[in-house]
Amino acid sequence: MNSTVLISLIAFLILIFIIGFWSSRHVQSSETFLQEYFLGNRQLGGFILAMTMTATYGSASSFIGGPGLAYSQGLGWVLLAMSQLVTGYFVLMVLGKRFAILARRYKAVTLVDFLKARYESKWVVLLSAFSIVLFLFSAMAAQWVGGARLIESVTGLSYTAALFIFGVSVLVYVVIGGFRAVALTDTVQGVVMFFGTIILLIATIVAGGGISNLMSDLMTENPNLVTPYGANADLSPGYVSSFWILVGVGVVGLPQVTVRAMSYKSSKAMHRAIIIGTIVVGVIMLNMHLIGIFAKPILPGIENKDTVMPLIAQEVLPPWLAGIVLAAPMAAIMSTVDSLLLLVSSALVKDVYVNYVNPKAPNEKVKKLSLLITSALGILVFLLALQPPQLLIWLNLYAFGGLEAAFIWPVVLGLYWSRGNKYGAIASMITGISSYVVVDSFFSEAIQVHPVVIPVGLSLVSYVIVSMITTQGGSQLNEKGSK
Repeated sequence: MNSTVLISLIAFLILIFIIGFWSSRHVQSSETFLQEYFLGNRQLGGFILAMTMTATYGSASSFIGGPGLAYSQGLGWVLLAMSQLVTGYFVLMVLGKRFAILARRYKAVTLVDFLKARYESKWVVLLSAFSIVLFLFSAMAAQWVGGARLIESVTGLSYTAALFIFGVSVLVYVVIGGFRAVALTDTVQGVVMFFGTIILLIATIVAGGGISNLMSDLMTENPNLVTPYGANADLSPGYVSSFWILVGVGVVGLPQVTVRAMSYKSSKAMHRAIIIGTIVVGVIMLNMHLIGIFAKPILPGIENKDTVMPLIAQEVLPPWLAGIVLAAPMAAIMSTVDSLLLLVSSALVKDVYVNYVNPKAPNEKVKKLSLLITSALGILVFLLALQPPQLLIWLNLYAFGGLEAAFIWPVVLGLYWSRGNKYGAIASMITGISSYVVVDSFFSEAIQVHPVVIPVGLSLVSYVIVSMITTQGGSQLNEKGSK
C-alpha cells in the first residue's frame, strides 16, 4: 500500500466531509426542504455554477476511460474528446434565462417538474422518471466501480474495501447536505481537476523528453496514432463529427446538467459561468486525453487501459504530489456520482411520490423519505458494483445517448415552440428511447455515425409532426403556461 498516496486521498475526503456537514445546516434549517435539498435554494453564483457543471459532467469515463482510449487510439480520440468544449456554453446559452424564469414560475425543483408544468401530462412525468432511472442507474453503478478501481490501484486495498470507502464517502455528504453540499464540493473538486490535470500533463511531457520526442516515439510505433483516424484507422470523419451531437449539442438533454441551469441566482452569475465553464472544460478535457496518449511511450504495454491515468501519475510525479493530483479523477467520479444519486432520488421522491402518490405530504415526511430513498439507492448501487462491469466509458456514453434521445426536444422545443404539446413530447420520448435502444443494439456497426444521431433526428420529427396534428392541445397548454 502506498501510504503517502493514501494520506492525500484521506485528507481530500475529510475536506469533503467538512463541507457536507456545513451544508447540512441549510438543509436542517430551511423551510423549503425540496428547494434547498435538490436545488440549493437557487442561490449558486457564477464560479460555483461553472464548477458544479464541469465537475458533474467530468466522470469516470473522462478521467479513467478517456485517457485509456486515447492511449489506445492516439490523437484521433483527443480530437473527438474536444467536442466537449462547448458543453457549458451550449447548455447555458440554449436554456439560459428563459429556462430559469419558467422553472421559478412553475416552482420546478427538477427537470421532470418543469416538464410536468409545461405539458400537464402524467405520462410525460412517468416516462421521464422511467428514463432517468433506466439510463442513470447503470451509469451510476459504473461510476462507483470507477471510483473503487482508482482507490484500489493507488492504495493496494482490495476492490471491496475500496468500494466501501468510496460508497460511504459519497453517501454521507450527499444524504446530509443535498444539492448545496454537491455544488460546494463540486467547486472544490473542479479546482482540483483543473490544476491537477495541468500538473500531470507537464510532468508527463517532461518525463517523455518533450513533445517532439513523444510524437516521434508515437510515429515510430504506429503512424496512425498521430492522425485523426485512430490507431486502427477506424475513427471515420462521420463518427468523430457525430460525437459533437452526443457530448456537445445533446448535453442540453442530460437531466444532471440541465438542472444546473435552474440553480443560478442571477443573469450575471449565468454569464460568468458560461465563460469560466468553457475554459475549465476545455483545459481539463484536452489535458486528460493528451496525458493518455503521451503515456504510451513512457509506459508501453499497459493491458488494463483504465489504469493508465493512475499509473502515469505515480510514474512521473513524487508520491506526495501524485496523491494530490489523483484527487482530480476521484473528484470527477465523486461529483458525478453525487449528482446522479440525487437526480434519481428526486425522480422517485419529487416527481412520482409528491406529484402523484401523496401530493399533500408534509415537509417533514418528504424530508425523511428523501433521505431514506437516497440512502437506499446508494446501498443498492453498492451491491450492484460488487460485481464490476467492464468498459466503463461505453456504459456511461450509452446512458448519455439514451437520456439525450428522451429529453432534448421536450426540453428545447418546450421552451421555444409554442405549438409543442404533451402528445408531441410523449411521441418524441417514446421514439427517442426505443429507436436508440434498437440502433445501438443492432445497427451501430453498420452506420458511420454515433448511434445517438438517428434517434435524436427521429425524436425531433415525432415531436414536430405529432404536435402539429394536435395543435389545439398545444395552443391551450402554451396559453396557460405563459400566464
